[in-house]
Amino acid sequence: MSELYATVIFLFVLFALLGGSVWIGLALMGVAWVGMELFTMRPAGDAMITTIWSGASSWTLTALPLFIWMGEILYRTRLSEDMFRGLAPWMRYLPGGLLHTNIAGCTIFAAVSGSSAATLNMVGKMSIPELRERGYPEFMIIGTLAGAATLGLMIPPSLTLIVYGVTINESITKLFMAGVFPGLVLAGLFMLYIIAWHYLYPDQRPEPEPKMSFSKRMAESRFLLPLFGLVFIVIGSMYSGYATATEAAAVGVFGALVLSAVQGSLDWNTFKQALMGATKTSAMIAFILMGAAFLSLSMGFTGLPRALAGLIDSYNLSPVALIAVLTLFYLVLGMFMDGLSSVVLTMAIVEPMIRAAGIDVIWFGIFLVVVIETAQVTPPIGFNLFVLQGMTRHEISYIAKTAIPMVGLMLLMVVILVIFPELATWLPDNIRQGASG
Repeated sequence: MSELYATVIFLFVLFALLGGSVWIGLALMGVAWVGMELFTMRPAGDAMITTIWSGASSWTLTALPLFIWMGEILYRTRLSEDMFRGLAPWMRYLPGGLLHTNIAGCTIFAAVSGSSAATLNMVGKMSIPELRERGYPEFMIIGTLAGAATLGLMIPPSLTLIVYGVTINESITKLFMAGVFPGLVLAGLFMLYIIAWHYLYPDQRPEPEPKMSFSKRMAESRFLLPLFGLVFIVIGSMYSGYATATEAAAVGVFGALVLSAVQGSLDWNTFKQALMGATKTSAMIAFILMGAAFLSLSMGFTGLPRALAGLIDSYNLSPVALIAVLTLFYLVLGMFMDGLSSVVLTMAIVEPMIRAAGIDVIWFGIFLVVVIETAQVTPPIGFNLFVLQGMTRHEISYIAKTAIPMVGLMLLMVVILVIFPELATWLPDNIRQGASG
């Protein structure tokens, strides 16, 4: 009964604060403060100071602002135009044509971004004008871009995986490794969707692209070399064990600065905008993590996570049934909160459940990212939908309709992960890695 009372108090205060448009980080701290005052004898102020400091001073967390900064720098280069020039000669001959540049472009840029919003902006400003000019259906342009941009959450370096790893104290490098194969499989599903559209709706196809010689295609591919080189250095250094996630991120920032300087895109204004953009995003995420750390401590004193885990355990749910319940839970939660907030807000309760059920925490991190990806393109708070609305000026309802097939494919990806868990666990179990930081 006391746990039920505590749950009601926590939820009431949380929704009251969020409903009052209080910042998420402050709302989490407010809920935690109320919990400490009502259910414990420990001074709330001392507990908050200690917890916030320990949560914010994590060495592993230093990779986060560096990867964000790298993406911000690259976003301000001419990389988008160069990427389209390099990809288009190879995509034009696939069934579905240049629509595949949405998928391939998002997959490549996700490997140096870590953010679905940055991936969407970067690839969208490249592909939308080009595909419209060539007569591709607007429905397919918007839909494939909405889905493919979510790969920024899966393909390493993923900001969501960093936050998840910090929250449960797990190796960031292992989580990055785990995201590779599922990310590529999901990209493959998106491409299969385009191929199916090509054959099912031949009347919607644009005029075929003019033929291009192999030597010309190879020459155009040189525009992809700088980005591929940066991906190889950043990701390869982590997977080979030569660098931790933080060290690889630092190398990535340096490489992005060099790349933008060589392209002639780096000036003082660009440098300042990238630095300020990364600072604002990093501060926001760190603030949320501070509030979540304090909330986890407060809830731990009440025994609420253990009680809820025990309640679910009493139902004797199989791991598959538990995953089904959590899928529905995170989809509903993701309709009203962004992905990072969903992770930090729930892990204090969910982590004991999955460990008790014997679910691998590395695998669960990838499952969580796929479900959060899905929530990024589901209304009413599908963040990618709002970004696309700003880019295309379409109604949000129209953009949501274009993304429905992609939502179905992401839910299919959850099923694939359940059937073939090795997709997420094989690489981290078999590849030598560096330290978790």
